[in-house]
Amino acid sequence: MKKEESHNYSRRQMLRHCANGFGMLGLAGILGQEGLAQVLAPASSPLSVRAPHFAPRAKNIIFLFMSGGPSHVDLFDPKPRLTRDNGQPLPFEKPKLERTKTGNLLGSPWSFKKYGHGGIDISELFPHLATCADDLCVVKSMYADNINHNGACLQMNTGEQAFSRPSIGSWLTYGLGSENQNLPGFVVLSPAQPAQGAPLWSSSFLPAAYQGTLVSNLDDPIANLSAGNVTAQQQRAQLDALKKLNELHASSREDDSRLSARIASFELAFRMQTEAPEAFDVKGETPATRALYGLDDPVTEIFGKQCLLARRLVERGVRCVQVYHTATSKRTSCQLWDQHGALREELPNNCVATDKPIAALLKDLKSRGLLNDTIVLWGGEFGRTPTAEGTNGREHHPFGFTMWLAGGGVKGGLAYGQTDEFGWHSVDKRVHVHDLHATILHLMGINHEQLTYRYSGRDYRLTDVFGNVVQDIIA
Repeated sequence: MKKEESHNYSRRQMLRHCANGFGMLGLAGILGQEGLAQVLAPASSPLSVRAPHFAPRAKNIIFLFMSGGPSHVDLFDPKPRLTRDNGQPLPFEKPKLERTKTGNLLGSPWSFKKYGHGGIDISELFPHLATCADDLCVVKSMYADNINHNGACLQMNTGEQAFSRPSIGSWLTYGLGSENQNLPGFVVLSPAQPAQGAPLWSSSFLPAAYQGTLVSNLDDPIANLSAGNVTAQQQRAQLDALKKLNELHASSREDDSRLSARIASFELAFRMQTEAPEAFDVKGETPATRALYGLDDPVTEIFGKQCLLARRLVERGVRCVQVYHTATSKRTSCQLWDQHGALREELPNNCVATDKPIAALLKDLKSRGLLNDTIVLWGGEFGRTPTAEGTNGREHHPFGFTMWLAGGGVKGGLAYGQTDEFGWHSVDKRVHVHDLHATILHLMGINHEQLTYRYSGRDYRLTDVFGNVVQDIIA
């Protein structure tokens, strides 16, 4: 794919392509959903399917984001030395980057077993996920650069810790488009906002057409979509009648892509009226499928519905779905996995709310033949310290932590990399966030060094000037 032909849009060109229709009837209040500023008419859509740089292993990605930072030493990275030395001081100097002073070593309160042909270590807190061990590629050697939620969440989702940059979903839709022009190409399912909020799915300096569509109300995902008593023909006439007014308005504001994206959202909403209600309606799923995801249990219902919606969306051609765990039956929080205290109580609560739905998602994708084409990525912005905060908590920990992938061309049943004997430092086969992003783009058929966008005098990319594809985890 030639960069000049496929990926270089001037602001003038983008506005010219986008400013074609401004629907009003039946769409009141839709501008309040910023994420619906997604795409325009299929004939001139920036989300039209574009060829990858090379043959992809995956077409879609579902990112299961555990907002707050899940504890690797309690879930996927057992440390006998940590258990043996429980209550003893850490026998080496902590890094200078320390948010809050922590105390002595804290061994995990939970036991681990090895599962699958590869002997993947999984905590007793994830019994359902353990049955999918042979599909998991568990990367135990992740590391990042920021010890605070906002910066770490930005880096994990956008590649940049401090400044607004396009999210990974925005880069993917910019590079590849989307296979369904009647649905957003990039959907975010989050009942409550995670730390940092909308910048995690922002298109930043990319055209606003590539920003994520936020769905926060799982019972009414797309509000104000019904046209009421107005016919499709009447709506179309209204859209066409306002086209010239929109073009005049946009022509005097060529440097603001937000306007064009908002205009395009009405065109998308017009098309979505036929397809979106069905895509987001889980009532038509069989009782067996609903039970598989835990929709019959208040404890698993919320995240179960998020995971089921994610499957339904990728099944219909949505390129990227981000699923943020920000709500349980007991509480909502921007940082549910942020166990500075109440570790023994809250970590099991989080696991029981997500374990069954995640396993269901993997099994359901696999049974439908979708897992081969879909990357499922699990993790948070960082891990937790092997040392104790207070007596029942762990601090933020970017120095070594765990994430896992499944499907989409990765090796299943693989534990990759290591932290040290306490779970503090990533020490073997280290994988930085930039490496993870480079690998995901590679699996999707994109050379991370070639997918660029010129802004403010330089070419930007998701991995900035860093990142190496982790070839060892690719099947």
